[in-house]
Amino acid sequence: MENQVQKPTFGQLWQDIKSHRKLYYKVLPATFVVAAIIMLSIPNYYKCTVMLAPELSSMGVKSSGLSSIASSFGINLSGASQGADALIPTLYPDMMNSVTFRASLFPIKVQREDDSTGVDVMTYYDYLKDGQKSPWWSVVMKAAFSIFNSEEPENRQVNTFKLTKEQTEIAKAIAKKVVCDVDKKTMVITIDVTDQDPLICATIADSVQQHLQEFITNYRTKKARVDLAYSQKLFDEAKVRYEKARKAYAAFADANRNALFQANRSEVAKLENEMNLQYQAYSQIAAQLRLAEAKVQEDTPAFTDLQPATVPVKKSGPKRSVTCLVFLFLAFIATTLWAIHHEGHLLPFLRSSGDDDDYDEDDVLRALVKLSSQPQPKPTPSY
Repeated sequence: MENQVQKPTFGQLWQDIKSHRKLYYKVLPATFVVAAIIMLSIPNYYKCTVMLAPELSSMGVKSSGLSSIASSFGINLSGASQGADALIPTLYPDMMNSVTFRASLFPIKVQREDDSTGVDVMTYYDYLKDGQKSPWWSVVMKAAFSIFNSEEPENRQVNTFKLTKEQTEIAKAIAKKVVCDVDKKTMVITIDVTDQDPLICATIADSVQQHLQEFITNYRTKKARVDLAYSQKLFDEAKVRYEKARKAYAAFADANRNALFQANRSEVAKLENEMNLQYQAYSQIAAQLRLAEAKVQEDTPAFTDLQPATVPVKKSGPKRSVTCLVFLFLAFIATTLWAIHHEGHLLPFLRSSGDDDDYDEDDVLRALVKLSSQPQPKPTPSY
């Protein structure tokens, strides 16, 4: 016997919903209360965005002006500084995710917006450790874990090679709050900072921008600054040698101004030549020192602030009303599915047309009994 399973109509589904309307009166208000408690427990947070554009001129183009200056002193720099810059803008996010960069943000001084007296100034490390608001369930879980975990002795010294457990957690929190992104087409750097206090949010965004610029500047000018320090050392030594030769020549020449002996005249000429040689070396090293100073200035990158840090006025989240509506919608869908399933209309509604044919259980049992009562053929003996 074949039964044709009919899919429920919209009217039948609506009747199923109406028959369980009391369930909706219980589930939807309870869902709203739970969603409201959860969302009100999550503290507000603000977001500050900083955008800047780095200098993208090639090293070869930058050194062209310096080469023309060096050529006037007989120095050839045409083959120098032609390599590509290793720290391209697309690597800035990876650099900001390093432990060294995160640890450099620990000692930044921050102040809450509601602190008008300025007495509650603290480091960013202390603010993330003790000044953050957390949902009630996070406080409960933290208290539960603290019972089983022994507290480590507090170590305020930061060693990036071996961070403490607390310092590692603070570094992870900074990684979530400070996000850097680079547009591969325009190479515009975007720094997003999220925090519960608007003033601290803008302060950290401005500090991160300055730290990033200082790091890139130190990287770009590292070799030039090493060369400048070496040129300064040579300049100081050459100056000392020249002053020593000049004083020796002046003292001997004054003492033997009216000397008649040829040996005295020869010694004066020797000291004068030594002074001239030291002066030539001193002049050449002084020219190299000026070139090294110009090279440091030439390699210093320039940044254009497209969007500076400003204190946000409106909060960025959480979106409490939208989240509550999503909770209510999901609760309504779940209750509706349960009501339809309780009335027996959910399974036929989900079945495909190929699964509509079914057999009665009594017919299947009678067919099995009839099949078992038939005589079985005797096996043919084999010789």
